[in-house]
Amino acid sequence: MRKIQLAAIPLISATLFACGMNSDNTSTPSAGNDFSFAYQSISDATLKAHTKTLASDEFEGRSPTSHGENVTLDYLVDQFKQMGYQPGNGDSYLQAVNLLEMTASPDMTMTIGDNQFSYKEGMIASTKREQAQVSVTDSDVVFVGFGVNAPEYGWNDYQGLDVKGKTVVILVNDPGFENPDSGKFQGKTMTYYGRWTYKYEEASRQGAAAAIIVHEKAPASYGWSVVANSWSGPQYSLVSDNGNADRVAVEGWLSNAAAKQVFADAGLDFAKEKAKALQGPYHTSLKQKASVTINSTMKKSVSYNVMATLPGSETPEEHVIYTAHWDHLGKDDSKEGDNIYNGAHDNATGTASALAIAKAYKTLDTAPKRSVDFLIVTAEEQGLLGSQYYAQHPIIALDKTVANINMDAMNVLGRTKDIAVVGMGKSELETYLAKAATRQNRTLTQESRPEAGSYYRSDHFSFAKQGVPALYAKGGNTPIDEQTAQYKKRTKVLITGCYHQVCDQFRENWDFSGVREDTQLLFEVGYDIAQSADWPKWNASSEFQRK
Repeated sequence: MRKIQLAAIPLISATLFACGMNSDNTSTPSAGNDFSFAYQSISDATLKAHTKTLASDEFEGRSPTSHGENVTLDYLVDQFKQMGYQPGNGDSYLQAVNLLEMTASPDMTMTIGDNQFSYKEGMIASTKREQAQVSVTDSDVVFVGFGVNAPEYGWNDYQGLDVKGKTVVILVNDPGFENPDSGKFQGKTMTYYGRWTYKYEEASRQGAAAAIIVHEKAPASYGWSVVANSWSGPQYSLVSDNGNADRVAVEGWLSNAAAKQVFADAGLDFAKEKAKALQGPYHTSLKQKASVTINSTMKKSVSYNVMATLPGSETPEEHVIYTAHWDHLGKDDSKEGDNIYNGAHDNATGTASALAIAKAYKTLDTAPKRSVDFLIVTAEEQGLLGSQYYAQHPIIALDKTVANINMDAMNVLGRTKDIAVVGMGKSELETYLAKAATRQNRTLTQESRPEAGSYYRSDHFSFAKQGVPALYAKGGNTPIDEQTAQYKKRTKVLITGCYHQVCDQFRENWDFSGVREDTQLLFEVGYDIAQSADWPKWNASSEFQRK
């Protein structure tokens, strides 16, 4: 277990909580009011200070297994110690997560038919297999539509098809996205079958040699630069007993322009073939061969989840777990100028919210009846690996985990009249959220872009897959007033364009009042569950149920 060395980094002053003032200079209730005082202790100033620190250059983009991780762990552990939290993992605040780091050499090309596509331009590829070199040579190329095998939807793009040793080309998202009135899947709302992670998992189960996803901005919900940045450089997976030999050898993407060329060379029109795939399970040969060799350096390493616990006052064996991820993309030493992916919005803000909620619980006169835990995980950006590892190796038994509440990329766009529920309609946790929203005169609404599949893209999903009811809610769609609407319009352009870019930096002019209100909501949700004897359930329509 790693020994913590406290770094010389700025700490949040205790005077933020002793001054009796909220961020808008209004007086907070006295400590005698207990919950109300704790609720009001969550301030703009606290959230801003934590975010600024975590997103500073000193943290070097918080990449797993880097110096930036060391600084981040020191900061988080020291914060929980100062608050008086108990170590969440026996006598340690850390849970080791064994990672396999694979870094593909960028001097690769992918040949499909007569075309040779360059790395990060027309294609991107990597491997999860524990091998210094993997090759696919003269592999038959097959278009498998959306690459979905979903019995509950009566859909199997692989039906009657043997893809062993072949390269499958796959559309991003699922069949409901561009045909929302068809009744297929969940319309605009992405299911897990639309996620890139699922595409590779299913191609692996089918025995394919390579799985290549066609990038399209709208159904992917991000541009090609996000693909190029996120899938290049070190890529992580969890260490497995078989060296990930059951994974497809090559996992990659083709740019939209490259894919269209491949289809054209097969005498096919990409748009027409996609239209066929939207109508029902579909596959067809692209009458070409694919070849690519990936040379990788590999390293087994250990990163860490951070966990801190506030024991319950009456039923400490039952737990409510808050999650956020501390990691981002680190540094790119090959990049000129600013080369640090600071990750201010994603996810210094969510980590800051977790710390602010943790502090709020410690201001209570009496701890809640149930235990409350803060799990700040690693390697979210690499496919939710830290939370996946925790869910597979839980410190708290999953049948004693009452609920999970997740915080990721909090709302820096100002206060809203509503609160957006990501994956709305999945569980009874929304009843608790609705009650908390009433205090702020806010209403629940569906996320603005359910087609992005955000419910499957953050750490609560690892709990959901194991049957633990999990809530992910933030921000909203309707600004509180016209001034906020104008601020949102200006700021949203910067945030959207800076997702997984070096410009995701802390900005002094960010309005943290929306972050504060959302953080207060989630504090109240967790508090009410921790004070209750109830076990929130999944809704019957949800794809998740307690195991």
